[in-house]
Amino acid sequence: MLLVAGCKSEPAPSATQTVAAEATEAAVATENAGTPTDDASAVPVGGGRKDKVANDLYEFEYAYPDAAGAIPGLKAELDKQLEQQRAELIGSAKDDRAEAKKNDFPYHAHSYQEDWKVVASLPGWLSISSEFYTFSGGAHGMSGSDTLLWDRHAETARKPVDLFVSKAALSKALRTPFCAALNKERGKRRGAPVVPGNDEMFNDCIDPLEQVVILGSTNGQTFDRIGVLVPPYNAGPYAEGSYEVTLPVTGAVMAALKPQYRASFSLGK
Repeated sequence: MLLVAGCKSEPAPSATQTVAAEATEAAVATENAGTPTDDASAVPVGGGRKDKVANDLYEFEYAYPDAAGAIPGLKAELDKQLEQQRAELIGSAKDDRAEAKKNDFPYHAHSYQEDWKVVASLPGWLSISSEFYTFSGGAHGMSGSDTLLWDRHAETARKPVDLFVSKAALSKALRTPFCAALNKERGKRRGAPVVPGNDEMFNDCIDPLEQVVILGSTNGQTFDRIGVLVPPYNAGPYAEGSYEVTLPVTGAVMAALKPQYRASFSLGK
């Protein structure tokens, strides 16, 4: 918000003050972009959005960073999603409140929160992911994730799986290392090793491609790692929360790519 100064003149800032102010502005811009320090190249400043509404009917929050808002096509896509989510929330909240009133039940405000962050900013791509939480009056809310790739050359949004020959091919390339990493994390949370195939609930592996797959980078030039975001209930009971498994890009992953996208990937460590 631009503040217009009054007529009273102020002394010119010193060089030290100017440098300090510029450093502060740069820090604020970086923070607002929501960009992991090891995953993004230069992030454009400006264009991000954060909407927040709270009333007796519903609570709604939706945000995306400057790096996404600086791309007109991506900004339009995220704005469209924002309005769709808000409309769905208001509609379901009104229906639930009317039903509660008819049956003389207490009504609890519905809520929806989603926050997009930069995963990787590359010369040809912007990879973003979100965490969302929704509550519709039940015992507890539910959380989850979403992801989106912006193809800078084609100027269009894609899903990470669109870059591979098929979901089955990528699932096959990821399944063994994903299952090993998931069970290792399960064991840490449960305090005991996980034994697949023993008829215990949440002990067997799950298909990584039935989860949210995100593409990341450690070098700022190519995608060299793949993340798998698992919501509550998919890999364990609600109390265990969500899981996130990060895997390096391997030769098997490279072989599963469509030929036109292989130059955007490299082997991870």
